[in-house]
Amino acid sequence: LVFFSSLSEDKVWTTVYHDLQMQTSVGGNSLEKLSVLQLNYSATMDQISAITSSAEYCEQFISYSCKMSRLLNTPEGNPYTWWVGKANEKHYYWGGSGPGIQKCACGIERNCTDPKYYCNCDADYKQWRKDTGMLSYKEHLPVSQVVVGDIDRPGSEAKISVGPVRCQGDRNYWNAASFVTSSSYLHFSTFQGETSADISFYFKTSASDGVFLENLGNTDFIKLELKSATEVSFSFDVGNGPVEIIVRSPNQLNDDQWHRVNAERNVKQASLQVDQLPLEVRKAPTEGHTRLELYSQLYVGAAGGQRGFLGCIRSLRMNGVTLDLEERAKVTPGVKPGCSGHCTSYGMYCANGGKCVEKYNGYSCDCSKTAYDGPFCIKDVGAFFEEGMWLRYNFRSPGTSIKDLVSRTLLSSTDPEITAPDLNLNKEELSFSFSTTKSPCVLLYISSYTQDFMAVLVKPSGNLQIRYSLGGTKEPYNIDVDHRNMANGQPHTINITRNGRDIVLQLDHYPPTSYSLPTVSDIQFNSPKALFLGKVIEIGKIDQDIYKYNTPGFTGCLSRVQFNQIAPLKAALRPTNASSHVHIQGELVESNCGASPLTIPPMSAATDPWHLDSASADFPYNGQAIGDGVNRNSAIIGGVIAVVIFTILCTLVFLIRYMFRHKGTYHTNEAKGAESAESADAAIMNNDPNFTETIDESKKEWLI
Repeated sequence: LVFFSSLSEDKVWTTVYHDLQMQTSVGGNSLEKLSVLQLNYSATMDQISAITSSAEYCEQFISYSCKMSRLLNTPEGNPYTWWVGKANEKHYYWGGSGPGIQKCACGIERNCTDPKYYCNCDADYKQWRKDTGMLSYKEHLPVSQVVVGDIDRPGSEAKISVGPVRCQGDRNYWNAASFVTSSSYLHFSTFQGETSADISFYFKTSASDGVFLENLGNTDFIKLELKSATEVSFSFDVGNGPVEIIVRSPNQLNDDQWHRVNAERNVKQASLQVDQLPLEVRKAPTEGHTRLELYSQLYVGAAGGQRGFLGCIRSLRMNGVTLDLEERAKVTPGVKPGCSGHCTSYGMYCANGGKCVEKYNGYSCDCSKTAYDGPFCIKDVGAFFEEGMWLRYNFRSPGTSIKDLVSRTLLSSTDPEITAPDLNLNKEELSFSFSTTKSPCVLLYISSYTQDFMAVLVKPSGNLQIRYSLGGTKEPYNIDVDHRNMANGQPHTINITRNGRDIVLQLDHYPPTSYSLPTVSDIQFNSPKALFLGKVIEIGKIDQDIYKYNTPGFTGCLSRVQFNQIAPLKAALRPTNASSHVHIQGELVESNCGASPLTIPPMSAATDPWHLDSASADFPYNGQAIGDGVNRNSAIIGGVIAVVIFTILCTLVFLIRYMFRHKGTYHTNEAKGAESAESADAAIMNNDPNFTETIDESKKEWLI
């Protein structure tokens, strides 16, 4: 049955059970090649779909215990076992993995019993093994069938366990709209609340009054409004005359904090509650009209020339249906989708392009479209590349049409100008960091279905080169950074932005440098095909220099690689929908060794030793003589500094000697003749004439 369970972290879970028993056995010398296990749930598929669609998160446990029964037949074969989810779609990933990734949890975490396989069961051992994990891609849930194969061999056995569907959270909880003027409103279809009305929402405002919502009939109406800074009113008329219920708050309601309103009306009574204040109830008359007859549209905000609500409304539910305020606000002047909540105050902590997402009691950072990870999108996702290893990210999946790619790809940036149907890029943004001690090598290469390409290379000298070939020129356009050795084992950051003909390059913390493609060069990157890291493995003609630099390949660290909205390294190391685009040759080991660049503060042109004022500029370290003018100025400045330092030192010496002379002259009450006395006591006795008399007197008194 469906039930709600409060957990320790104050989350409410909706759980839907099915009739398949845990550890259901299949196989055991079975003559059938396939065994189909059907799951029947306690709710209809439409009901479960409604639950998963409105939930923030859903999960379903699945387990495969095996003895000589392979599961997904990794790494290259066709799966023996699969499961069927929503809309009767087959899925070839297992618990702990994600869509498009034919792996089990141990394949993602690289801890399978046999490292040659991506599932424990694929090793085909005669001993019992297990692959388990959570299915959490809620668009595919629930599991309706499990089809098990590889059970027809002697000794083959398998056991299947599928847990209930569990969902928590409400995606509509933060469905909100901001009303920026007092005449702003949203309109929806007529509210159908003839015999009963249940309306709830949250609001926050700094205004002292305004209409929340209103729906009219000939004489009937229903309205909720903020009457004053401390009063909320619920009024209606079903034909017996207007009725108004008011809740008065002891505290200000226009404090720019969230407040909840819940209004109900049926044939017996009407009620209104604000926050946790006492419920105000009004009984319906025993005789008279009971049906609320409305005909106009439902207005949320200003209506009929009245002063509308100024502020934010979210999670507006009317008779159990959540109104999509955000979607309607996108096409309505004077109303903005969303609302400033926690993200207004703390959204800046979502770094590196992470998106702030409002939550029940706080916020979270969505890092899915960044090359970073962690709670605040600040953790670099990087890897160590051994010699000969490479990674390819295909912009287009096998079997994907160009039309489908345009609708789903992350290749283009958020700018609509570069989402053309033929995927010709007029601009791109590339950023990553790396460290290496070996040169030459290819750091990154982007191929195309034409002859266009882009490459970032380390030349034999250790210098960096960015190479563009967009057509229109005989040779690629090269940007050579000849004055810095990038193969020094230190982390370096590269940011490249191209907009049409203009290119901006920034290395580490040095100021950006601008370049421009030749006037005869095309400015469109035509039909990008794949992005390579570490080495280029591409069919067709490859630039001669890139071919030379390609052997033996890059050795070192690459981190936070991002091309427009694509993060290929992250897609390889984190299970995402984009992981199916990635192909890896070799063992990709996650590492942050290329993560943090040297923290060198920005330099001005005057102080940067690498800044070129002209083509003939000389560097002080390259063995050439410095100009006479520079020598003369340096000599004068050096002489002045030497005189000042000498004067300061002399002054300090005299001050110190003077201070110590006075500190060494001090007076004591040492007795005269102390130097000739046998002891200190003897010196005192010789020096003080009264000392003898004292002794004598003491002696006399002692004798008496």
